Amino acid sequence: MNLPGYRSSGATAPYGNLLASHDVAMEGYFWRFTLPESGRVVIALAGINRAADGHWSTLAIAAHPGGFLSDTEHPGGYADPDRLGAYADNAFRGTTDQVHADLETARLDVRISNQRFWPRRRFGGSSYFQSVPALNQYWHPWLLGGRAEGAAIIDGETWDLTGAQVYGEKNWGKGGFPESWWWGQAQGFTDPNACIAFAGGQISAGPLRTEVTAVVVALPDGTVFRLGNPVTSPVTTVVADDRWTLRGRNHLWSVEIEGSAPLSDAHILPVPLPAQRRNVPGALEHLGATLTVTVRRRGAVYWTDTSHLAALEHGGLDRAQSEVTRREQIAPDL
Repeated sequence: MNLPGYRSSGATAPYGNLLASHDVAMEGYFWRFTLPESGRVVIALAGINRAADGHWSTLAIAAHPGGFLSDTEHPGGYADPDRLGAYADNAFRGTTDQVHADLETARLDVRISNQRFWPRRRFGGSSYFQSVPALNQYWHPWLLGGRAEGAAIIDGETWDLTGAQVYGEKNWGKGGFPESWWWGQAQGFTDPNACIAFAGGQISAGPLRTEVTAVVVALPDGTVFRLGNPVTSPVTTVVADDRWTLRGRNHLWSVEIEGSAPLSDAHILPVPLPAQRRNVPGALEHLGATLTVTVRRRGAVYWTDTSHLAALEHGGLDRAQSEVTRREQIAPDL
């Protein structure tokens, strides 16, 4: 196997390094900071994108409550080929233990400790699909908990993020994003050690096309498991404008997830068109949604709880543009 060539297709061998850059069209990095006591959430994202003339970056900070979003197209960008690292000159720096962002109307400077990393296993969040070359999208939730120390400046106001629960993930693909997808993540449960994440959509590689949803559960007792392999741990998903319903199981665990949020409350986040060096509206993401999860072990309820600071997302350029148009039409004339 030509390992460099294999990785540059987006694929990762079993037990391979999922955090390092594959240098495909888009390497996405995402951090989420949840403060249950104040009801605040802040997210930071960086897409390190490759065009014919070099790399550029999609950068954004968003916050809840208030619907704040600051995003930009930065002319440079670098994704670390050896470890998790996203850099865009002085505008962004993100690693496993710190995130610094300096955008026009927002800043973020946070250190992360007490990390609960993805356990060492043969496969990551994408399971055996991670080994398939040239998929349009791969996903890995590498940080399932942590403690933040630092602050964000949101539209001129300082938000203290010290003590926030932290989640981090990475996604990448040869063509940017799939045609449509759904995603969710939640902390802010009664037990701060609990964390839920899921991601699904239409994946493709040449003639291969299929729809897959993965669910990752980090339980308060330290147990981490993943569902979503089509044969051994299938997950069924029903997504509407304001509701997300997932059911998954394997031989030991079963999970039920119910999420809801009004469409009008969603942030409209940018996604990159890597070859064109520009962002477009692409993801409708709620930062303060309601999510209830019930986990059963051998049929008996093992853990259940509700978060009112969950993230729930619909992805797709057509869907996002339709919502942009709808909001423009109902906005009062200035």
